[in-house]
Amino acid sequence: MIKNIIKGVKAYFGAFQLISKLKLWKYFIIPITISVLISTLIIILAYSLSDNVGHYVSSFWKWEFGRSVFEMISTFFSGVLIVVIGLVLYKHIVMALSAPFMSPVSEKIEAHLSEEKHEHRITSFQEQLIRGIRINVRNLLRELFLTIPILLIGIIPVIGILSTVLLFLMQAYYAGFGNMDYTLERHFKYKESIQFVKNNKGLAIGNGIVFMLFLLIPIIGVILVLPLSVTAATTETIKNIKRKELLE
Repeated sequence: MIKNIIKGVKAYFGAFQLISKLKLWKYFIIPITISVLISTLIIILAYSLSDNVGHYVSSFWKWEFGRSVFEMISTFFSGVLIVVIGLVLYKHIVMALSAPFMSPVSEKIEAHLSEEKHEHRITSFQEQLIRGIRINVRNLLRELFLTIPILLIGIIPVIGILSTVLLFLMQAYYAGFGNMDYTLERHFKYKESIQFVKNNKGLAIGNGIVFMLFLLIPIIGVILVLPLSVTAATTETIKNIKRKELLE
């Protein structure tokens, strides 16, 4: 798995040049717009809700002693929780809505990298959007289900630090999952695609690690994250599909 994680990360190194070479930037205008709008909305919500949620949680502290400290702590953790959930929602909303625009990009990259022309599943704009929503709703529910117990682990002294690592890797996995599916939708049906990603967890995590790190870069991160992550995921996913075909 470690080897595939490294491959997923290294795939980003040539992504910018490949996009420029194939003149793909125009295809990213709408996805970038979606990314900026969703991220801005989430930041506004996190800022406006953290105080309210923190104040509500602090109301359960019935004693005057330590009330201000408890409210400050509850406000901080409320903000963290909202941001974490916001990142989860951001990934899946943006990826789902961008599916019809990312699939053609993935296809052009595959055509450039493939020596032979392959027959693919032909899907319409509507089918790509529906599949994108279906995949990302599935991943969103699973990620939210796993997020709560991981955050609870963070309360436990000493081993609590593991929750940060687990949370980051989980988010990275599902981010990479979404990026890979833009290519997989042409080759496999829904369940087959899920199985393919499960068999290539390292690749998904590697791609998602850089995806998540990009989101830490103000402004530039949400602009470049989709073009670079989708391009990087496409190049490695194609290689693994071909390897799978050869083994079969």
